[in-house]
Amino acid sequence: METTPTPPAEPAPPVKNLTHTSPPPDPGLEDKTVAILSYLTLIGFIVAIILHQQKKTKLGAYHLRQVLGFVIAGIVGWIAVFIVCLVVGVVLAFIINVLAVIVVWLIYIAFVCSIIALWIMGFISAIKGEMKPMPVVGEYFQKWFTNMFE
Repeated sequence: METTPTPPAEPAPPVKNLTHTSPPPDPGLEDKTVAILSYLTLIGFIVAIILHQQKKTKLGAYHLRQVLGFVIAGIVGWIAVFIVCLVVGVVLAFIINVLAVIVVWLIYIAFVCSIIALWIMGFISAIKGEMKPMPVVGEYFQKWFTNMFE
């Protein structure tokens, strides 16, 4: 009776030491950098555009469009609030001066709070790496500036 020789056993692969491994770098870090920078002042927006031109990403383009729309809406909003406050202030000043001051300040405070809330929501979305539009106006910004930053 003839027996076939058994092949030699292969050595087991070495066990990796898992205690000293560092986490892999976040692949979306560049995306987040452009997105986050775009919300930080006008200089941050300009730097984000320059970085985005070097390496274009969907997240970066999305948040650049959001911030561009936010800035334009903010400027238009300030002009509208100024005109409304002027008209309301003048009309109410003839009736009751104190009421005019209160209404004008309430309009101004409501506008400032809404602008701050939109900015915070957009900034948090950028930090999380999400492409979540700003409430009410964000979808319009994406539609109006579709070809921007592509």
